[in-house]
Amino acid sequence: MGTINWLEQLDWTEEHVEDLRYTGFSYIRQGKYDIALSFFEALSVINPNNAYDNQTLGAIYLETNEPAKAMKAFDRALKIEADHAPTLLNLTKAFFMLGKVEEGLRLAKILKNEPVPAIANMARALILAYS
Repeated sequence: MGTINWLEQLDWTEEHVEDLRYTGFSYIRQGKYDIALSFFEALSVINPNNAYDNQTLGAIYLETNEPAKAMKAFDRALKIEADHAPTLLNLTKAFFMLGKVEEGLRLAKILKNEPVPAIANMARALILAYS
């Protein structure tokens, strides 16, 4: 059984997908994660090979205290873009939320050397919090 091409089935263009993404992101900015979740769940089905959509879906799951679901979304995102630092940082947080401190610390120690200061600083803070 093949994979359904939802863009084709819905007769959508990339512009439609961008509109859906933008609307979902607007709800995230308002802190309305329960509403944004529906948008990004749909995006992960419509456009499953988009690392950003899967990473964002995982981040929403973290915000709604569903770290196991978040890890699945991060896994999909990392299969598309293996070294995406924001996804790896959120994966670190999911490890800690699930009580997998050793795994979280291992990943945080790698991310503390990240050239993006926001990522490196958060990794250092997580190391301090969980060591």
